[in-house]
Amino acid sequence: MPTAVLTDRERTAVQAYLRLLHTVRAAFDGPPDGGRPFMVPPAVLAEAEQALAQAGLAGNEAEFFRLLRDWCPPA
Repeated sequence: MPTAVLTDRERTAVQAYLRLLHTVRAAFDGPPDGGRPFMVPPAVLAEAEQALAQAGLAGNEAEFFRLLRDWCPPA
């Protein structure tokens, strides 16, 4: 499998997406009693959106997920 070489901005976008993904997973893994509403902190979402825009990937999800797949192949 070829290794993807990302630009700094692409790498930043992938890392911001992964932080967002981990935040969402942590919220869903919370207590099962439903005592707290699911919420993604606005700063985490804004970071991911800004990183995607700076990498030129905003609105180009297919290219972004290709980069993500190449950089972080499934285990």
